[in-house]
Amino acid sequence: MPESSTITSPPDVLAVDVAGAAKLLGISQSHVFAMRRAGKFGPVPVRMGRCCRYRVAELTAWVNAGCPARARWQAIGGQRGASHE
Repeated sequence: MPESSTITSPPDVLAVDVAGAAKLLGISQSHVFAMRRAGKFGPVPVRMGRCCRYRVAELTAWVNAGCPARARWQAIGGQRGASHE
């Protein structure tokens, strides 16, 4: 994760692929996948046809909330209107 505990989203980007999410978070793509498998990555991707994208606003809110595990993130209402994997 970046040194700072908060991130700000680029103003002109609404959603990013896993590479963009990893870059925004300052981690590798494989780390994103590992966190997802372990249930530690809160945001769930939105499906757009065959593409999966992460909402930048949700990624930002998740980091600002302290990066809670998926179950906790959903319990606190962090996943708003996201499709299921």
